[in-house]
Amino acid sequence: MGYTKEQVIKMVKEQDVKFIRLQFTDIFGMLKNVAITASQIEKAMDNKCMFDGSSIEGFTRIEESDMYLYPDPDTFVIFPWRPQDGKVARLICDIYTPDGKPFTGCPRNILKRNLKAASDLGGYSFNVGPELEFFLFLTDEKGKPTTQTHDDAGYFDLAPIDLGESARRDMCLTLEAMGFEIEASHHEVARGQHEIDFKYGDALKTADNINTFKLVVKTIAQKHGLHATFMPKPIFGINGSGMHTNMSLFKDGRNVFFDEKDKLQLSQEAYSYIEGVMTHIQSMAAITNPLVNSYKRLVPGYEAPVYIAWSARNRSPLIRIPAARGNSTRVELRCPDPSANPYFVLSACLAAGLDGINKKMKVRPSTDRNIFEMTQEEKDKAGIANLPHNLINAVKALEKSELMKKTLGDHVFELYTQAKIDEWDAYRTKVHQWEIDEYLTNY
Repeated sequence: MGYTKEQVIKMVKEQDVKFIRLQFTDIFGMLKNVAITASQIEKAMDNKCMFDGSSIEGFTRIEESDMYLYPDPDTFVIFPWRPQDGKVARLICDIYTPDGKPFTGCPRNILKRNLKAASDLGGYSFNVGPELEFFLFLTDEKGKPTTQTHDDAGYFDLAPIDLGESARRDMCLTLEAMGFEIEASHHEVARGQHEIDFKYGDALKTADNINTFKLVVKTIAQKHGLHATFMPKPIFGINGSGMHTNMSLFKDGRNVFFDEKDKLQLSQEAYSYIEGVMTHIQSMAAITNPLVNSYKRLVPGYEAPVYIAWSARNRSPLIRIPAARGNSTRVELRCPDPSANPYFVLSACLAAGLDGINKKMKVRPSTDRNIFEMTQEEKDKAGIANLPHNLINAVKALEKSELMKKTLGDHVFELYTQAKIDEWDAYRTKVHQWEIDEYLTNY
């Protein structure tokens, strides 16, 4: 859209906007906002709106609490679901310190820094297309979410079996009213599971869009009396929700991953990028799959990737190369889930891929068989390793990675890893229902 500061101020006045939400995220990707009235819009656009950073997870110590919100004019949009008499709009912000420097704990600033590194390295720009899955659940008489699904539909089923189609339709219309280009919308494999795909774009806009997408889906679901969740594995025994991440590098308007002379029509940069991601994926897992629950999804039998391999022919490996070529050539990483901080996921993927390109890594042979049907001996012979089995193993791998430390920066790296260790400790010290069922009467 390319709005200027002056255009935003003019639109607020002309379109009767009464409130503006200045949005930003904490280190876990959770959306936060400071609401201002329209009378404060000029102050906000002059980067003079301040908030208490010490109250935000992973931001700063109390003695360094003053933080400033720098709105990005391009992110201005009016919420279609709010009353149109006295409208509500939003602006996504970067976080700055009082001395005018980008705050090192701001996820959006971290992605911007990594995008600049890509540009400096080879003039690369980074395009991303995400595929977010989510569940729609019924709520109880108090409005609290349950884990009861509202349908018995399966992959690509339609109404009347798919009772969520009406909610999904309203989500698509709302997203389109906010500037999204919706490419596909369908029921997923599991009961109550859905997917809406939107057009790829530059990485910063895509990360912003992922957070906006989650907000819209949850808001519209609520209006239909449903609860939308991006929890990776809410129900045992059925598929979990992923966020397949399609990536490509461009330079001078040309897709760097495409080479028509190659057997698979992939460039050496593409192969090195693939190898870079596979080389670092174990240390990235705590970023791409950040919850205790994330690892309940990453198990054999439910279509989620478990094994570190790649293929242009089947969907069982970690990385798949979709069939499209030319400027649509892309690398699809299948392990991320939608609970992850999108700014960190894209930063980590980019840094790992660029490390592969920078070091001219030679890609390992592709695995074109269904890995889930291979024996352990066959996987060992092919050198196919596993993703971490749980969060603490993922965090331990992350802690050893100098590349991920550089990617996130010291401030976030230390706070994030400690927070994830605390999360694991909280989980492992609790007594869970499985233990009660398994042990209470037997011992």
